Amino acid sequence: MENIHALVKQCGLGTIEGEILPVSGGYMHKMFKVHTSAGTYAVKSLNPEIMSRPDAMSNYSEAEKLERILEDAGLPVVAALSFDGKKMISVNGRYYYIFPWIEGRITDFNSIDAEQCYIAGSLLGKIHSIDSKPVRDEESDTCDIDFKSLLDEARKKESRIAQLLEPSISFLDNACAKLNEARKNLPKIKVISDDDMDPKNVMWHNGEAYIIDLECLGYGNPISSCLELSMQWAGIVTGNFKRENLEAFFKGYLENYDNGFMSYHELIGIAYTWVEWLEYNIRRALGTASSDSDEIKLGETETENTIHRIKYLNSIEEEIVSVLENICKRREEN
Repeated sequence: MENIHALVKQCGLGTIEGEILPVSGGYMHKMFKVHTSAGTYAVKSLNPEIMSRPDAMSNYSEAEKLERILEDAGLPVVAALSFDGKKMISVNGRYYYIFPWIEGRITDFNSIDAEQCYIAGSLLGKIHSIDSKPVRDEESDTCDIDFKSLLDEARKKESRIAQLLEPSISFLDNACAKLNEARKNLPKIKVISDDDMDPKNVMWHNGEAYIIDLECLGYGNPISSCLELSMQWAGIVTGNFKRENLEAFFKGYLENYDNGFMSYHELIGIAYTWVEWLEYNIRRALGTASSDSDEIKLGETETENTIHRIKYLNSIEEEIVSVLENICKRREEN
């Protein structure tokens, strides 16, 4: 906590009053509620492993520029505060963002209703509509995860995730193949996108939505982003898929950004991007990303959760496709 005291002093935010309280919710970084003589703030401590990556600084710099664009467009984003023109603040080799404290709550993943999905879809559509442009001769990202090698490493380290991976290798390889095929068929277009705008990154207060955690802002494919996020809002994460929530998300999205694409149902493989989150957490569980015991435990938990999630997604794939087909048919009729 010494760094946070130094951070508050460095940024001229008065003196800390009371306890520095951890805030739950994130899987990558740590967040704290800090009350000072100048006000109340949310302080985000950025994950050192993430910050050690070669492209980390350029990615965050890009996200900060796009955050300002969303602010100027009047979108309800909770943007990081600036100090001497800088949003990211360094203290003793660690990096932080400071946000104004916003009253509100994150909706329980099991309690998301259709109205919230409609609002979330509308917000994503508004973001995508800001700057849309075609892309030429760009190769699609390829998923080339070697789950067999990861299993071998888990066995050598006698990690408990080995027993999770062992019966799932062929299934996960098939999920990667579906993802790669779908990515090859994505239309060549790019937009400003917040691919991390899942339910844990939208706060609600008196029925109003506020987008938080904007560090993943960048240019991306709108079809891919919409498919991935709509699945999360529709209940894939909790294994409680609701057709009406998926329909509501797309209704809000397409009312605010309609690029004429009519084949969402043919790209269901995009939903299997969960395999990339799985790979990260396997490495986390094996201590490759960090030797921190809490990080390893979190990696183990998320490895188990994500494998279950991917299997659940596969079990309801046909139902999801039928919903997306109906959405496309209704658009053709109108």
